[in-house]
Amino acid sequence: MSKVSEYLNEHLQGEVTNNDNVRRRFATDGSVLTITPDMVVFPRSTSDLRKIARFSWQLAEKGHKLPITPRGGGTDQTGGAIGEGVIVDVQAYMDTIFEVDAKQRLVRVQPGITFKSLNEALRLYGLYIPSFPGSQGYSTLGGAIANNAGGILSGKYGSTSAWVHQLEVVLSNGDVIQSGRLSKREVARKKGLQTFEGEIYRGIDNLICDNDQLLDTLAIDVCDNVGYGIVNVKQRNGSMDLAPLLIGSQGTLGIISEVIMKAEVLPQKPLVGAIAFTDHESARDGMDILRLFKPAVMELIDGRLFETAIAQGNRYQFYSDASEHGNVASVVYLEFDDKSGRAKKKIGKKLAKHFSKLPSYLVLESDEDKITHLKELLHVPAVVLFSDQKNICAPGFLNGAFVPSDRFEEFSNAVAEIEKKRRVNLPLSGRAYQNVYYAYPMLDLNKAVDKQKIFKLLEDWSLAVTEHGGHLIGEAAEGRLKAPYAYGVLEDDVNKLFEGVRDVFDPQATMNTGVKQNTDKKQLDSWLRSDYDGSDFARFGAPS
Repeated sequence: MSKVSEYLNEHLQGEVTNNDNVRRRFATDGSVLTITPDMVVFPRSTSDLRKIARFSWQLAEKGHKLPITPRGGGTDQTGGAIGEGVIVDVQAYMDTIFEVDAKQRLVRVQPGITFKSLNEALRLYGLYIPSFPGSQGYSTLGGAIANNAGGILSGKYGSTSAWVHQLEVVLSNGDVIQSGRLSKREVARKKGLQTFEGEIYRGIDNLICDNDQLLDTLAIDVCDNVGYGIVNVKQRNGSMDLAPLLIGSQGTLGIISEVIMKAEVLPQKPLVGAIAFTDHESARDGMDILRLFKPAVMELIDGRLFETAIAQGNRYQFYSDASEHGNVASVVYLEFDDKSGRAKKKIGKKLAKHFSKLPSYLVLESDEDKITHLKELLHVPAVVLFSDQKNICAPGFLNGAFVPSDRFEEFSNAVAEIEKKRRVNLPLSGRAYQNVYYAYPMLDLNKAVDKQKIFKLLEDWSLAVTEHGGHLIGEAAEGRLKAPYAYGVLEDDVNKLFEGVRDVFDPQATMNTGVKQNTDKKQLDSWLRSDYDGSDFARFGAPS
């Protein structure tokens, strides 16, 4: 055991280890990258987090860097939960629900709790947080906030940022701050503090003032998670809230130690449906119609994914029935969750009328057993993650891109050209109501040629997204893997603004170094895993 880990073990309630096996276990996350840390810490409290951050800060002041990487469930697909130095795993112990205020629909928790466990507890109060990601069974709330993750309901209810009421965050020097909207007078008081918190408020306010014209040109777009949300920090009345910076920051500005989340009343039994289209053009026209009905869920699933799933022995009654009516190019899954029984019948009649004019096959169900069978369609895209083909996997690096609905047809055609160019299938799926899409290339990462396709496909994909008016990081965050591609399309002054935010919060450069930074692509290549097979979280089943 090193002197550093011995020192930390003496001063923390939690445990510290530099055991080689443990370090290897935490050298990977959900991405195709690997970086072995120097040690792993399992904190038990906010006090532990403060001591770790303070120790790292003091070492940096003496010229010795010990980077800190906060980690939840380790599901990040961009390499945001791995790093050199110290991995701080909050999932082991920091998963307590402190209190639930059912009247105000608020819950106070630690960041290590899984989204599924939190929603199961809230269900006892008739509540839930609708922004849960597909990986809710094993991903943590803290990770979802750090990535501003979304889920199948995010088109209607927003991503995780919409449900954060207040954050408690441990700063890079070990101090603790709470987020919240402060009045102009309260901001002036914060700026007058001779503390690190005071420095942060002064620094961020100066950045906002110095870049006033630049900020006016940046769209307030919830489907662009690149960089830091400084546009939403200060309002015209002089009030400020640091939460938009911290949410989606992937632990580069601080460590989330406690959270107060907002919750929603559980919906009524939904009306669930699925529509199969014989061609992609009809599917795009159909989605334009469906948006007018404002469904809670609208998921697009490429017909080729059904073919892959069926080839592996899976069976879907809806797909079999739809196939009898013709080719199945695309399937759209639907849910309407806040309508009365009468309203649902009305929607059903209108949908039947609209889609009788398109080459499609429509099924709508409100019966619980039949709904269960339709919900199985949501698992189809995930089937490719567990391919039965030897050494073949579908790493999730082409995911979460926002493409405006009026450019989706052009974007789809561009993706088809990439398929021909790179000789790989890229079936498109995604959250069509939110206009966030994914592609699933099947690769053999034991082959050098397929490894190199990762970077070629990322380059092609990011250009196609940008050229069609979209954002590469429409959902989650850029981490390590996507950062060079995300920042490569930004103007220099925007990149400098984001760098300025980071410098204010992390002047010693100790917080999740290399994440949300323009990493050299050769460095990324050196971090590529040779053992990636997509099975890291297989024990939890397929995400949806």
